[in-house]
Amino acid sequence: MDWNYRINDFCIWVFLLKKIFYQMNNYSWLQQKLHQIALSSKFMREVMFDVESSSISLNQTNDNHVFVSGLARSGTTILLNAIYESNEFASLSYKDMPFVLAPNLWSKLSSKKKDIDLVERAHGDGIKVSTESPEAFEEVFWMTFDESDKDTKNKFKKYIQLTNHKYHKKRYLSKNNQNIRRLELISKIFPDSKILIPFRNPIQHAYSLLSQHKRFIEDSKKDKFISKYMKWIGHTEFGPNYIPIHAKNLCFEDDMSINHWLEQWYLTYKHCFDNLKDNENVYFICYEKLCNEGEYWSNILKILNIKDKYDFEFKESNKAISLEMDEDITHKGLSLYEELSQFALHK
Repeated sequence: MDWNYRINDFCIWVFLLKKIFYQMNNYSWLQQKLHQIALSSKFMREVMFDVESSSISLNQTNDNHVFVSGLARSGTTILLNAIYESNEFASLSYKDMPFVLAPNLWSKLSSKKKDIDLVERAHGDGIKVSTESPEAFEEVFWMTFDESDKDTKNKFKKYIQLTNHKYHKKRYLSKNNQNIRRLELISKIFPDSKILIPFRNPIQHAYSLLSQHKRFIEDSKKDKFISKYMKWIGHTEFGPNYIPIHAKNLCFEDDMSINHWLEQWYLTYKHCFDNLKDNENVYFICYEKLCNEGEYWSNILKILNIKDKYDFEFKESNKAISLEMDEDITHKGLSLYEELSQFALHK
């Protein structure tokens, strides 16, 4: 296949769609169709990545990246924002949507005007974002390429290089909660990178997950695009497309019960702790300590080799919870939480 023709055709096609995209209001019918074209087709995603890869020469070899991953609602987004503020990292952002596998080509065809107006994200949790904000779109890559394929490792490395190239950075910052399923693989691909696994009090965390699960299910009934969008970006942590990280031999299968989420918390962090605690580049981050102990954030900056120190405000959320919880799974969760809290940041 003649790559020059393929690239030219792709650029013309994207340029026309881009004109439509920026003439519309947020998520108009045409914008929704553009997202569908760019994200719903595995073939289209592969083409985007192939064209991007073949059109840009790269010579980066740095592997000193940072991967943030945990159960959703564990503080991964606020930790992402805090680290990103150092200005030392490249990360995918909302303006890379929907062509997240071709960030360089997409940026050449897009408006150069920065949109820094902050609005609260759909979660209703007080976190405000703009098109410049970093976000978890990396899962689109893993939905496109098979983890078991030997060549995927090199493609992932190149994808990170392409993102760094666009943002003129040497280090990459990832926040992808779905990576909790593949942290051992990522550690093998980038043995010099740091992996941060935030965790919260299991009762508060499970309640937050249950609340968001119900919220997004209800919202998706009012707006069908929400469910499609979440599916296209691999957001299955809660909501209408929910897929449990641990689905076999569950004691609590009802995802409308807090006990289900307590069990998911316990099984997920137990697996991570058992398999990653001896990895010198993996760090468990206690969110409560991050909010209440000033030195905790300073230690994270040191671990990540961020030279310029700065403060960041982390807010703890404690809800009054009156739901009935199973005594056994609650005890298991709290016991593991204490063990993780004592182990966290210590190497």
